[in-house]
Amino acid sequence: MEQESGHEEEKTNGVNGDVTKQDGTAKKKKKKSKDEVAATAVAWESGKPLSIEDVEVAPPQKNEVRIKILFTSLCHTDVYFWDAKGQNPLFPRILGHEAGGIVESVGEGVTDLQPGDHVLPIFTGECKECPHCLSEESNMCDLLRINTDRVGMIHDGNSRFSINGKPIYHFLGTSTFSEYTVVHVGQVAKINPDAPLDKVCILSCGVSTGFGATVNVAKPKKGQSVAVFGLGAVGLAAAEGARVSGASRIIGVDLNASRFEEAKKFGVTEFVNPKDHDKPVQEVIAEMTGGGVDRSVECTGSVQAMISAFECVHDGWGVAVLVGVPNKDDAFKTHPVNLLNERTLKGTFFGNYKPRSDIPAVVEKYMNKELELDKFITHSVPFSEINKAFEYMLRGEGLRCMIRMDA
Repeated sequence: MEQESGHEEEKTNGVNGDVTKQDGTAKKKKKKSKDEVAATAVAWESGKPLSIEDVEVAPPQKNEVRIKILFTSLCHTDVYFWDAKGQNPLFPRILGHEAGGIVESVGEGVTDLQPGDHVLPIFTGECKECPHCLSEESNMCDLLRINTDRVGMIHDGNSRFSINGKPIYHFLGTSTFSEYTVVHVGQVAKINPDAPLDKVCILSCGVSTGFGATVNVAKPKKGQSVAVFGLGAVGLAAAEGARVSGASRIIGVDLNASRFEEAKKFGVTEFVNPKDHDKPVQEVIAEMTGGGVDRSVECTGSVQAMISAFECVHDGWGVAVLVGVPNKDDAFKTHPVNLLNERTLKGTFFGNYKPRSDIPAVVEKYMNKELELDKFITHSVPFSEINKAFEYMLRGEGLRCMIRMDA
């Protein structure tokens, strides 16, 4: 753990407080952090274009970090909560949760990050103290697990964003559509400063979710077959995981035939469009593979796709992994004999990665050319044109749109 002062014999009363020696004499007074006025894309109401506003961003409090965001990208989850259909609308709000930036200041109690560190803020966290964090098998932190209804900071429940004294709500604890944001230290991954933030920032959500679902949960062996349901960014990341794992056949399943050509760049070798067949797609895949694939990864959120992904794996050893988030009233139905015949069904959250412990190593995979990220980034816009990113996604164009904060 790094000491902010650099000397163990000194004590700091908060990151911006007085530094005193053990004999009680004052060494110096640190300059206090002040509110930063940041250009911020605010969602004032559901479905309406974001508005660039000057927002006051308060200093970080206990166990918090203020980050200068350099690059951020748009994820389907941002669009889902911006649209706010069938949900409790929480506005005005600052969306965004895939990003990279540099620590600007840290609050009381933060010892393993310091100003200047390159970081990825992440929508879920790792407190390193709860039973989940202490378990080698789980990444579902009790304290910092994703909470879409949380609109303030855990420390005091208040927002660190305001306009003329009126609070603006947080989103997923990250709110990266702003030049500056405040994040709990448990949701911040410190990464290699040489890693290009405009590439590795997409590891803070979708790509890690799909890639990890394959390499950490499905765990295909070299030469095995893998079916991926849904060829959006998360599904293609799952296919990338299968490619890296040495899968011999990667079968992409999607209702949109226009995605098939792009998917070849991610290692997909064969394609199935369920609309082209008069039988369930799981039966089509079983016939293609002589009984079923060795592994499958479902990335759509469709219950029918989940059933197909499970029932298309080979009996005896097949493993199906569910990634997509279903609607709240959905139910999953399959015959118990599918389990008795030794098929395995698993679920995963954020690819089973612990944000602080594991994501820095995934960044190193990119740096070592073991993982390709550039092909996921299909568009780029300046921050002033952030609404174009929404337009691209709503039209189904591309995978990830990089938003440049300094442009």
